[in-house]
Amino acid sequence: MTGESTKAALERELQRLDADIVHTGVFDFSTAYRERRLHRADLLANVDHAVFANVPPKWDMAESILAPGPYRSETIAYDPASVRAYPFEPRAALLVADFTGPQAEIMPRRILAKQIEKARTRGFEVDAAFEFEFIVLNETAETLRSKDFAAFSPFAPDNRCWSGQTAAIYGSFVADLEALLRIADIDLLALGVELGPGCFEATLRHRAAMRAADDAAFFRLFTKSFCRQRNMTASFMPLLGAGYPGIGGHINLSLRDASTGRNLFADSTDQNGLSAMAKSFLAGILELAPDAFPMVASTVNAYRRFAPGSWAPKTASWAPYNYAAAVRTAAETEAMTRLELRLPGSDVNVYLGLAMMLGAGLDGIERGLPLTAAPISSGGPNEIPSDAPRLPGDLMEATRRFKGNPANARLFGAAFVEHFAMICEAEDAALRRAVSAAEVARYLESG
Repeated sequence: MTGESTKAALERELQRLDADIVHTGVFDFSTAYRERRLHRADLLANVDHAVFANVPPKWDMAESILAPGPYRSETIAYDPASVRAYPFEPRAALLVADFTGPQAEIMPRRILAKQIEKARTRGFEVDAAFEFEFIVLNETAETLRSKDFAAFSPFAPDNRCWSGQTAAIYGSFVADLEALLRIADIDLLALGVELGPGCFEATLRHRAAMRAADDAAFFRLFTKSFCRQRNMTASFMPLLGAGYPGIGGHINLSLRDASTGRNLFADSTDQNGLSAMAKSFLAGILELAPDAFPMVASTVNAYRRFAPGSWAPKTASWAPYNYAAAVRTAAETEAMTRLELRLPGSDVNVYLGLAMMLGAGLDGIERGLPLTAAPISSGGPNEIPSDAPRLPGDLMEATRRFKGNPANARLFGAAFVEHFAMICEAEDAALRRAVSAAEVARYLESG
């Protein structure tokens, strides 16, 4: 309702869900949800004076403090559009908040919100959807630690890619997970088995961009929690190690005309079904992605997925329907015409990954960039197209390029670039002295 206050909107949404408990929080740079559990009456009584600790933006995923203080409570704003049922407690809801004080200009969800608003001012509505591969292990928090996080026992060790037999054997697991997700209004287009032991793939249905990103963030949280409650572990690490496939977190996006609802990426007269606007959008992604790569790959492990022999794209490239391209175009129908960013691993910060794709694409439209790159015709586990720019090889290289390209500060803000680069540098440094068992076996007795 136009002019409706935040408090009134929250009251309406919580009443709709008959929720007396509200799990409200913020997403940090690793997309971890940092929450407080409040009673509805207490939350509503303090809507206009809500605060949250400003520590999550200042730490890494191991909760080691990286940024200086002061460490204190800062003001937040609740997003009534984010309200959904909380599937692990009766009469409970989830509510996402965003910082409104000093942390606002660096937080991932805010970075995405700015790009969505930029699209809206140009008359565009943004639709998006995420697709995740994930690995399920027959391991608990205790067994993982007793094994020093090695020698995993996979769930569904007999899994084969797209196997109907595997789907039947583990059908109850899939059905129960989907039922839980639907309680939280996470709509799945598909959920089934993929490549390798314990590997599953979930395709989330497209929605308005911010809701799609929230769906993706909560999908991972709920899937991990669902599995842990059943004495298993769901992993979204891009590469668990030898014997496991690299797993992706692909992002699909299209623009619609805000007035007519028409898909602005579609042109049935074009050879590949793409409009001139879609081609400029695509050109913007291809130009910026190699220098904004931490926004889609911000962990050391994310770069293991791009090793030789993997299906992950290794160049800034595009092609219709080609799984080896960084951006895969699809135009089955006008309504379904979209661009699919295949660079992120399943651990991607969903807000930053989508913000990079959207921000780079809108910049391509604004500058009228022509799509000069030809679509790649090759590509696969052991093929690297030679006519497309290579992507950064590790997190440190990616972060240097991220800081060095002024386009990132122009599009996403200098404060964000500086802060996020600091987080990525610390993440890289945290594992610089880590030595794997495979590395010891290779070098200990050599020479």
